[in-house]
Amino acid sequence: RNEKPQRQSMLARSVGQSLARAARFHAPAGARAASTFNIDLSGKTAFIAGVADSRGYGWAIAKNLAEAGCKVIVGTWPVVLGPFKKQLESAEGFGQDQVMGNGQKFEISQVYPLDLGFTTESEVPPKVLQSKYYSGLSGFDIRSVANKVQAEHGKIDFLVHSVANGPEVSKPLLQVSRQGYLAASSASAYSLIGLVQEFGPLMNKGGGVISVSYVASTQIIPGYGGGMSSAKAQLESDTRTLAFEVGREYGVRVNTISAGPLKSRAASAIGRGVDGAKGYIDLSIDYMKANAPLSQDLEADDVGKTALALLSPMGRCITGECVFVDNGMHAMGVAVDSASFASYPLYQGIQAKQRAKAEEEGR
Repeated sequence: RNEKPQRQSMLARSVGQSLARAARFHAPAGARAASTFNIDLSGKTAFIAGVADSRGYGWAIAKNLAEAGCKVIVGTWPVVLGPFKKQLESAEGFGQDQVMGNGQKFEISQVYPLDLGFTTESEVPPKVLQSKYYSGLSGFDIRSVANKVQAEHGKIDFLVHSVANGPEVSKPLLQVSRQGYLAASSASAYSLIGLVQEFGPLMNKGGGVISVSYVASTQIIPGYGGGMSSAKAQLESDTRTLAFEVGREYGVRVNTISAGPLKSRAASAIGRGVDGAKGYIDLSIDYMKANAPLSQDLEADDVGKTALALLSPMGRCITGECVFVDNGMHAMGVAVDSASFASYPLYQGIQAKQRAKAEEEGR
């Protein structure tokens, strides 16, 4: 006779507990900035390799993690370490780029010199140590930095690879040297493996690894040369293999984000314009806006938010994926602004709308 009220009481308690858990998940945590996804990463630690200014994807990922309450540590290439630290530690810092959603200043806990071209100290040649950029530096190889992070910060939860470098990126494959090709692969692809090898043992179960790729891994992108398209293909293939190996070994997820063109410091060096003309990256951005399904600017923060979602508990069952954040450009099979289709009515209409939109935005 009392079974029905008891079942109702148990159901009410169960629902109440579920709602309470949901409320705790979505509730703001004190002075912590309320992130876009209401994700609380307080008590978590991230190491991000490849932050050198406030314009790139590495900075955007770091900032979004910090807004969610995560402690952020970065590794910066010695060649750009000096200017980066100088501005970061100055009174003005990086200005508005360093202001989080709650009005507080985004702080990086520590900056380590890091050259992803070397896994161990013994691999560093004397000529590198004699370079002015490396003067007074030591322990900037991956293993040494991992050991320092463990000694000074303990375990980490998230590992971010936001690095790409090809010394001959402006050369087509027919002209690239063996040395240039292998250098691109080493700095842009193997570096992820080196990072995971050394930082994997420091990672807490349930954590995540993120890298940044580009559509040239699977599509022909003339101008993105020097073996960089090959390096991105390697990066994505390694992401899938590492997802299995790292998932089984450490219980950690591994994904990559294929990001659209952004005028970052590194991308601006791919091919500079002559006599005031637009450079390669500017033209790539124009091309994306003219041809992608979503004709809009791509911001570094779009990639930052995607990384946040993938690294957070929201992405706990996502691994081995390449997630495109490029306004859908990767899905296109033909350029709708092509002169080849200028006389075709459908494309005339698309191009006319695009011109009208550009004129409206220019007013």
